[in-house]
Amino acid sequence: MAVRTLAAAFGVRHDDLKDVALQTLTDSHTAMPPAVPAPPYRHAAPSGPWPWMDFDVDSTTSTTVIDPSWRGYPQNQFGNWTPDQVGRSKMLEKCLANKSSTIYWMDVRNDGSFTSPDIGGNGDTTAVGTEHEDGFWDILQGERPENIRVRSIFVDDLTSPVLRMLGTRYNIEPFFFTSSINWIPSRYQEAPVNKTGDHITITLPFVRTLRKNSRSSRSAPVSPTPPSQSPNTHINTQAPFPMGDDHLLFIDLLAIHMVRSVKSSTIISYHPESTWCRTSAKRLRSLMQLVGDSVYWQKIFDKSKDPTFLFLAILWYALYAWDESFELLYNHVSELESKVLQSNNIELTRELHILQAHLLHYQSLLHNFEVSVQFIAKTHNPAMDSSDVSDEQRKESKELMKTESENLLSEIDRLERRRTMLSNRLKNVMDLAFATVNIEDSSETRKLTETTVRDSAAMKQISYLTMIFLPGSLIASVFGMNVTEFNQGARQTLAHYVEATISLTLLTVYIVVTLQTHSSFHDHDAPFLRRAVWPVLTFWKIMHKTKEKTVEDMV
Repeated sequence: MAVRTLAAAFGVRHDDLKDVALQTLTDSHTAMPPAVPAPPYRHAAPSGPWPWMDFDVDSTTSTTVIDPSWRGYPQNQFGNWTPDQVGRSKMLEKCLANKSSTIYWMDVRNDGSFTSPDIGGNGDTTAVGTEHEDGFWDILQGERPENIRVRSIFVDDLTSPVLRMLGTRYNIEPFFFTSSINWIPSRYQEAPVNKTGDHITITLPFVRTLRKNSRSSRSAPVSPTPPSQSPNTHINTQAPFPMGDDHLLFIDLLAIHMVRSVKSSTIISYHPESTWCRTSAKRLRSLMQLVGDSVYWQKIFDKSKDPTFLFLAILWYALYAWDESFELLYNHVSELESKVLQSNNIELTRELHILQAHLLHYQSLLHNFEVSVQFIAKTHNPAMDSSDVSDEQRKESKELMKTESENLLSEIDRLERRRTMLSNRLKNVMDLAFATVNIEDSSETRKLTETTVRDSAAMKQISYLTMIFLPGSLIASVFGMNVTEFNQGARQTLAHYVEATISLTLLTVYIVVTLQTHSSFHDHDAPFLRRAVWPVLTFWKIMHKTKEKTVEDMV
């Protein structure tokens, strides 16, 4: 199905109606997600000495007075981030479209239980508009209860003031916001302090499924759509991939920053463009609350004080999304195989190439997923070295982290093998499509060759007729010449014409057959002398065959 058709079938979603992982869309408030930008990887590493600088642009030294309050972020915390660099990164510019942010809170207590805190007397959800900025800053500055191991902050529709406040309060490296807003895969640790804590960041694009329930009959207006994958445009692997069964694969984002410390840690989750069917803050918060109900994970949080396990649990959401996407891709590839077996439509080969390009792109996304999990497993939490954690707890936590990381890595490896299998099947069906087209072309070529041979035989017959009548035409022309030798006394007769014509015709036939190297009157590539006596040889063959036939008849 074309992208425009799917776009007409989906409307704009303003919020999640169900707190279920990988839900089927049962309402018409959904929309086609736009294509994500191609990531400039060089701008995603804090270790890079030139953040968001282009060498073809002269760098300038900022003379702007730095505001020490949260309104001066990021320069109030990171002086090398000049207004020019902030402008090039579009860190604040892309937040201007949002008028209000919605914050969803969740706490993990020291006993491993998950709770929804009452923040500022407004429950576990906080709306931060222009008139609520000071109040939200006071909330961030407030003291937490002592029994909170991890406080999770899920942010929908990030505004510039909320970005500045979060960055200032938790001393967040601006690379987290620039990587998240610009969809740049990244992972890094910063500000590690022995026995105190650190900051870790993962920005992970992954593939998700969008499904339209057949029971939804309302049609929404067409919303902005990604570039069509038509023959006249290039293949954009960053754009959503529509499938013929009203399903859509598109790229979503997990952007998580964690401040790990001894007493209480903080997780900040950024959610881009929640109105475009991306994973909303409310949805991810609901999924994490279900983690607290899991007996398996409850035992992990009971055994270990390491807040990184909550980070690891969030990454499982991406794995579930990948797995469902490959299930749909398996069915889609099977349908394409059936179509190729039934027809040799050239449009199918174009669709196969587009799908193969997306699978190759998914390979790089899965590799980023694997490297991110390895980063979590290898990046030790300095807070676990504090005196509040015993050696036995530290050892047990380390073994648990290794086990759970290997479990997740094993699942990612399974996904990669499945992707490879789908890619191989796709290559096989592409070969089949080309073979089918070649067979059809060969059949048409054979028919054309047979027609050409028949036309050649007809032309050959015409040439023979021309050869027979040519001497007669020549003699008739000679006898019709108006010269004295032929007209005086009218001595020419029809017998003379016939004698001359037959003689010259026989001579012409003899010369033509003698000069031919391929003829039924003599052997192939026979020498000239043998071809010159072809009438004698032909007469002898006829007589010999007649004699053999007579003998056979007598027997």
